[in-house]
Amino acid sequence: MKKILLIHTGGTIAMSEDHQTGAVTTTQDHPLLQDQAILNQFAFVEEKVIFHLPSPHITPAHMLDLGKYIQSRMDEFDGFVITHGTDTLEETAYFLDLYVQTKKPVVVTGAMRSSNEIGSDGLYNLICAVRVATTEEASEKGVLVVMNDEIHTATYVTKTAANNVATFQSPQFGPIGMVTKQEVYFYHKWISYEKFQIEKVTKQVPLLKAYAGMDESFLNAILSMDLDGLVIEAFGQGNLPPVLINNINDLINKNIPVVIVSRSFKGVVQPTYGYKGGGKQLHDMGVIFAKRLSGPKARIKLLMILDAINKQNLRNSFEH
Repeated sequence: MKKILLIHTGGTIAMSEDHQTGAVTTTQDHPLLQDQAILNQFAFVEEKVIFHLPSPHITPAHMLDLGKYIQSRMDEFDGFVITHGTDTLEETAYFLDLYVQTKKPVVVTGAMRSSNEIGSDGLYNLICAVRVATTEEASEKGVLVVMNDEIHTATYVTKTAANNVATFQSPQFGPIGMVTKQEVYFYHKWISYEKFQIEKVTKQVPLLKAYAGMDESFLNAILSMDLDGLVIEAFGQGNLPPVLINNINDLINKNIPVVIVSRSFKGVVQPTYGYKGGGKQLHDMGVIFAKRLSGPKARIKLLMILDAINKQNLRNSFEH
């Protein structure tokens, strides 16, 4: 049997519901620790609680600590499973995808319903994640997210619904595999990988979302900050209100990278429109277009690139 390291970080999968108040909160003891006998039917599982945090409390510094811990124990295990709260699960998974140096399976999972709620999905998702981590086919596919019988890549998966158990989807390309009662099936292959070596997370990178009628007040405030980069979720293929152009140009002139993604779930940003604030003008000014990434993930990537030991060409890394 394969040897799997199961790392708990907290989240709904580690919580219980107070049936009197309806509040879902962290328990003193992780509720899934009592289920190791079930997991050991599929692999030799060693468990480690590294954090016990709701996922909105998770920061990139926590993500780095988690990545370093996985890397430090890489030679001891055949695969790794991480339980995590769903609110920031996709960001942690993507951070690990860019950081952890391995061909071994690394799988992240969570739950939409706490351990004692009717229809709790935590244990089932965890069993599926362990099963995926024990398969040879899960190797060399980067960090995977396993939820609700589906296998997704860390790069493209996102939480699409606030409380539906089928919340995690990959709108751009769909899942790369599925879990059935008998088998784990993969039907896509991940073909490109990026890794960044970092020792700490030090940079300040805000994320803004464009909206109709947006004025320059937010960017004026940002210009007064000590920031290292900026990510903007723009309209459509990468367009912004024209009043923002001067401030964006000021940031670029200060050598502060400005990265554009689309606020749409599908498609890519590209320099198509030539009007003021259009993608072509922004690209010609030096704005970087992050193809295929969401705003939160583009922010994670920019944070890592700016702190990377081996510096890479920013535009090339995002646009290819």
